[in-house]
Amino acid sequence: MTARLRDYAVYGALRGAIGALRLMSFARAARVGGAVARLAYRPLGIRRRVVESQIALAFPAWDRAEVVRVARAAYEHLGRTTVETALVPSLTREEVLALVDNADDWSHLEAARVASGGRGLVLITGHLGNWELAATYLAARGLPMDVIARRMANPLFDRYLTRSRERAGLTVLTDAEAVRRVPRSVRDGRGVGFVADQGVKGMASTFVPFFGRWAKTPRGPAVFALRLGVPALFVTLVRGPSGLFRLVVEPIAVEETGDRERDVDVVVARYTAVLERWVRQYPEQYFWHHRRWRRQPTEAEIERAERIARLK
Repeated sequence: MTARLRDYAVYGALRGAIGALRLMSFARAARVGGAVARLAYRPLGIRRRVVESQIALAFPAWDRAEVVRVARAAYEHLGRTTVETALVPSLTREEVLALVDNADDWSHLEAARVASGGRGLVLITGHLGNWELAATYLAARGLPMDVIARRMANPLFDRYLTRSRERAGLTVLTDAEAVRRVPRSVRDGRGVGFVADQGVKGMASTFVPFFGRWAKTPRGPAVFALRLGVPALFVTLVRGPSGLFRLVVEPIAVEETGDRERDVDVVVARYTAVLERWVRQYPEQYFWHHRRWRRQPTEAEIERAERIARLK
C-alpha cells in the first residue's frame, strides 16, 4: 500500500511539472529543465561522484577542471533532454521536423531502406544526444517506428510514458515481447529502435571495449540484424549550439561467416565503437549517470572479449 501511495505521489508530481512546462515555449521549457538539473550536480550532488569518476576514466588525460565542466554540462543536457522528451508528444509533425536543422545523414537511411528490399531496419542508439526525440523525428519523416522499452518501476508513469510515445507516432514493444514481435515489424517494413549501451541484469550481453574498458553490452540488435538479414544503423540526434539538432546516422557492417556467435559479438563491438566515437565528439551529451563499467568480465569472458576486439 505504501508503494502504491508513493507511485501516485510521484506520478502526480511529474504530471504537475509537465503541465507547468507546457505553459512555456518548447525552447524555454528545455532551458528550465537544464537549470533545474544543474542543481542536481551542485549543490545537491546527486550521483556526482559517479558522473565525475566515469568521465575521468573515459578521458584520463583531462584535468580536474575539464572533468567538472563536462559533468556540469552533462547534467544540464540531461535536464533539457528530459523536458524535451516530455513535451514532444504535444508538438505537431511540422514542429518536430523544425527541431532538426541538419539532416544530411538521412541519405544513409534511404539507402538502407532500398537495400532491405521493402523490409525494415535495425536502428541502434545509446544514451547520447536526445535518443527519444530521434525516434520521433524518424517517424515524422515517414519511417514507421517501433521502439523497444523496458517497463518502468512506477506502473502509472510507465503507462503514461507508453501513451506519450504512441502520441509521438511510435509503437512501443516491451523487451519481453521483442523475440516475438520484432520479426513481424521487420517484415512489415518498420524501423525497430534499440537503446544498446546498458548491460542490464538478465539481458543477453557481450563484453566489448568502451573507452578502453570492458563494458557489458546488449546483444539483441546484433542478433536480430543477423537473424533477419536486414541493415543495422546507429542513429541519434545531437544538440547544436543553436539548440537545434543534427541527425546522426551511421551504417553498421553486418557480415555472416557461418559462426553466428562470433558474428553477433563482432557487430556488438562495432556499434559500441561507433557510439564511443560520437561520445568523444559530444561528451557533454552522454548519460554518464549510469555505472557503465560496474560489471566486469571473468577471465574466460576477457579472453572472449579480446578475440572480439581483434576481429571487429
